[in-house]
Amino acid sequence: MKAVIAGAGIAGLVAARQLGLAGWQVEVLEKSRAPRPDGYMMDFFGPGVEASERIGLYPYLADVAYHVDAVEYVDSRLRPRARLDYEQFARLAGANVLSLLRPDMERAALAALADVPAGRVQVRYGARVTKAWADANGARVTVDGRPRPVEADLLIGADGVHSCVRASVFGPERDYLRPLGMRAAAFTAADAGLNASLAGRFLLTDTVGRMAGLYGLRDGRVAGFFAYRASGGPESGPDDARERLRRQFAGLGDAVDRLLELCPAHPYDDVVAQVVMPAWRRGRCVLIGDASGAVSLLAGQGGSLAVAGAALLADLLGPVGSPAGIGAALAEFEQRWRPVVEEAQSAGRRAASSFLPANSFQRFMRRWIIRATHLPGVAPLVARQIVGRTVT
Repeated sequence: MKAVIAGAGIAGLVAARQLGLAGWQVEVLEKSRAPRPDGYMMDFFGPGVEASERIGLYPYLADVAYHVDAVEYVDSRLRPRARLDYEQFARLAGANVLSLLRPDMERAALAALADVPAGRVQVRYGARVTKAWADANGARVTVDGRPRPVEADLLIGADGVHSCVRASVFGPERDYLRPLGMRAAAFTAADAGLNASLAGRFLLTDTVGRMAGLYGLRDGRVAGFFAYRASGGPESGPDDARERLRRQFAGLGDAVDRLLELCPAHPYDDVVAQVVMPAWRRGRCVLIGDASGAVSLLAGQGGSLAVAGAALLADLLGPVGSPAGIGAALAEFEQRWRPVVEEAQSAGRRAASSFLPANSFQRFMRRWIIRATHLPGVAPLVARQIVGRTVT
């Protein structure tokens, strides 16, 4: 059987690998002309760790992970105001924690396709899906520049929070996108001196209404992450993203100013939002990853859920022997996976005030909670705030 996957992000590549290993023919269509270079540092924990170990992806991820001792909230002179130890964080998360740059995570998933027998999975970059259809008999998509639609037994929409497949098959984005009142941006820049000054520290500014993050990469570059309060509506346009970031984050210290001077013309910059849908499947089409249930960066589990959700989908579809069995597999996938996604979304909404405090009191509470994580009665509260559940 054949599956077409829109999107060569984490969820799309993991689904392609697992379906290919199960004997499916898979074509992955990605609108970007190459693996995307932009993205922020992520904590990989929770269900994704277990799934990646089970399917053999974990060694690929561990190979590109960064060692982080702690996250430090700092003032404009990079002096610590609060510190979250990663060993403590791992205990709160209840599992091993990997620190991964999102583009490195995607490249690891791409490298893991080498495990699939030759010819089963084709990844096509520069292939932009423009329209998609699906019913009980099959699916097809049109691709920009191709004279004929691509037909398949199954269509998987793994094309992100602004999914074209979702818009085509399920309806317009406005029906499902739930902005959380923030925007996030990320880019990397080459600055050996700034990299050396960070000395492996993962720094976040201890600020109100906006937050900048800096981390030195192993190749001498510096990764920058920026989050700020903003409406969910469209901004003045992608061409203004660099100047918008410089304006929003002026005055946060020399290190932040220096990094912003190196900001590329078109950094990643997008609304922080969740995707909430009554159903993720229609006919022979199913949505996974951010396309179906973006949890937002506030939940801290986007990469983990992308891996675990894609692995579960492939587990259920792999044994299907004919197209007639696809519908039942998709129904079981949604029944089993929806509670996990909805709980992570709830955790993300709960974390909004601590992630990006709106006032000095909320910032004080964040400092107090982080400093008190070693106390027995506080650790369960922190775990619920961070990972969406309590620990014992």
